[in-house]
Amino acid sequence: MTVLEDLRQLIHPYYVVNILMSLSYLVSKYVPGICEFVFPTSECGELSMWESEVLFFMLVIVMFRTRKSGSRNMLAYISTAAMYAKVCNVILWFSTDPVYGILYILVIIVHFLVIGEPVYKGPEKVIYFQGIALDEELRRDKNCLWFITFFTAWSPACSALAPIFAKLSSEYTLDNLKFGKIDIGRYPDAGKHYHINNSAFSLQLPTISVFKDCKEVERRPCLDAKQKFQKFYFTEDNIRASFDLNNVYMECKKRLEEKHGKKEEHIKSE
Repeated sequence: MTVLEDLRQLIHPYYVVNILMSLSYLVSKYVPGICEFVFPTSECGELSMWESEVLFFMLVIVMFRTRKSGSRNMLAYISTAAMYAKVCNVILWFSTDPVYGILYILVIIVHFLVIGEPVYKGPEKVIYFQGIALDEELRRDKNCLWFITFFTAWSPACSALAPIFAKLSSEYTLDNLKFGKIDIGRYPDAGKHYHINNSAFSLQLPTISVFKDCKEVERRPCLDAKQKFQKFYFTEDNIRASFDLNNVYMECKKRLEEKHGKKEEHIKSE
């Protein structure tokens, strides 16, 4: 996705409101008229030591999370920053007045339910599984190779991967090569079953796993020699190269053609 496309998406009400909510406390502190209405006049135009420490802590967390993020997408960075900024705003508004804090949380809930993050609407051939129902599918069709994304709806990195994974599914899906997704935020048992941490500080969101003959044969991100998760950038080119998708597709297609050829020979012999 280009920078121009990212900027176009930023015009969407979801991102506009998200940015405004992230800056709400600072705007209220420094904009004349608004500040005098919300805070005592003596507190306008400057942050207290405690407020500065909260915001500094937020910046450290955002920098850490974006550095560890598996995406180089600008929207993913903005969404990650906004998520932690809103957490800090909740703390700051509650410290100012519990009523402000409650109102701010209500605005977040309304924003999430009414507007909602824009979703990918392009072509895709992705099967969405409910929890560990994937196990049943793997056992049912052992000759199929599965690419499975484990994700959560609230993770910016997972949202950034969604259109990429959908595009790849539309390009590479075959009868014996399929793509699926599991929301481990909604189905935490699936996360535990496949050993994927779904917490806010998890370095495993998102995770792409490859299953062959009912067994997981590969995943990204994966552990290094020191048992630490290696950083993986979920760009389209990285996914293609890391999983060798082109060769995998050709091998699956070849096996499919051989299978169909044998069936035709069998029919002719009869």
